[in-house]
Order: sequence, then C-alpha cells, then structure tokens
Amino acid sequence: MPAFFERLSPTSFRATSMTEGAWDPGQMHVAPGMSLLVHAIETDRDQRRDDRPRITRVSVDSLGPAPVGEVEVDVRVRRPGRTIELVEAAMRHGGRDVLLARAWLQQEYDTASIAGTPLTPIPSPDQLPEHDAAAGWSGAFAHSLHARLRELAPGHGHFWLRSDTPLVEGEPVSPTAAAFRVIDVANGMVPLVPPSAANFPNLDLTVHLFRAPGEGWVGFDKTATIGAGGIGLTRCTLHDADGPFGSAAQVLTVRMR
Repeated sequence: MPAFFERLSPTSFRATSMTEGAWDPGQMHVAPGMSLLVHAIETDRDQRRDDRPRITRVSVDSLGPAPVGEVEVDVRVRRPGRTIELVEAAMRHGGRDVLLARAWLQQEYDTASIAGTPLTPIPSPDQLPEHDAAAGWSGAFAHSLHARLRELAPGHGHFWLRSDTPLVEGEPVSPTAAAFRVIDVANGMVPLVPPSAANFPNLDLTVHLFRAPGEGWVGFDKTATIGAGGIGLTRCTLHDADGPFGSAAQVLTVRMR
C-alpha cells in the first residue's frame, strides 16, 4: 500500500497522491502533514534523549496550502527541560512555512491511585454502522479512511476513524503519531451543515492528551458550532478501545456557498 510520504533525506519528504485534500485535490490534506510533524518531533526527541517524555499537547496552525509534492521539516526545542519541554516543528514548501506545530513533552509520574475521569466511553466501532467517510468529499486522502458513525443531531455524533495507509514509507510510527492521521478529520464528520451549503475549513488543531492512545481506531464524541459572524468551532473528546484519552478543538472559518 502506498504511504502518505516518502523520505528523501533526514529533513525532506515527498507527499504522495494519497495526501490529496478534500477542499482542493491539488493540495495536501493537512491531516497526514500534522501526523508527519508529530512523528518528526518524536524522532527528534528519541535522538536527543533516552527517557522519552510523552507528548501531552500538540497545537498545529495551518499557515497556507501545500501542493502535493516535496516538503521540508525542521524541528527545534523552544524550551528545553529535564521534566518539561516545548518543541516546535515546521513544514515548509517553496521556502515558506505551511504547517507549524508546537508540542509540550512531559515526564510521566505514578498517579494510578488517583486516576479517574467523568468522561464516558462511546459505543465501540462494532456497535456503530459503517460509514463512507469520503461521501461528499473529494481527494484520495478521504478515500483512505475507514469509518463507523452514528449521528445524534446535526453537528453532534459518535464516530470512529482508522487509516491503514502508512505515514512514511518503511518507517514505524508511534500510536500517538498514527492517531494524528485522522484527528483533523473530525471537522468534516457529522457537520452542522453540509459542505454544499458552506465551506468551513479549520485554521488549527489543538489536541490535549492525558494518556497515550492505543493502536487502531480513534473514537470521537463531537460537537460542531457555527456563530453568526463566519466563525465556527469543532470540539471532540478522543477515545480508543480503553476509553477517553484526550480532547481536540478546531476553529473554523465559515463561508456560505
């Protein structure tokens, strides 16, 4: 199966046709790009240190479109520390930044005796009907997704997403980096209005993780809101087979068709 990216050098990659986006198939979907930045941050971490502090927040800003083609990735530590680090990764094309990610990395401590959450699990993938994640969307990336979904109301639903497409040809990735292949897709699932009525691309993605996700399906308990001034918000609780593991939020720029 073709991967989303092929590595050309330690810092350069070629996006394959599998990254073709939903709003414009000539441009890369940001979801595999975000996953690549998380993978680059973890790769840089593992080359610098042996204790592997865990990613607990990733905030990604989309600065401009990237055509399907060659990109450069640069990683630097903005706030070094023994127990907490802030790391930044940028994706560049044609000499300009197109995606910018900042991640907090934290050491883990034993808090098993007080662990708990009021967040409730959602129905498992086998309890929800299959769904065509590419329905209403164009681009090869959307067709690479597997989905199970139940709409509860316009803009509110439970769904699971999975991608079997490798991120980088021939390279293993962590479950955290793998999850980012699909987290950004939340904005297009169970929309408040159909894409035929309005464009509502997200400007960013902010993910908080209180534990590392497992492999496989990523579950979403999603709500979508559109304000009267052309701004929207997508919010999700993220799940795996063991229950909730974090949250995601996206701010939207909304334009009527």
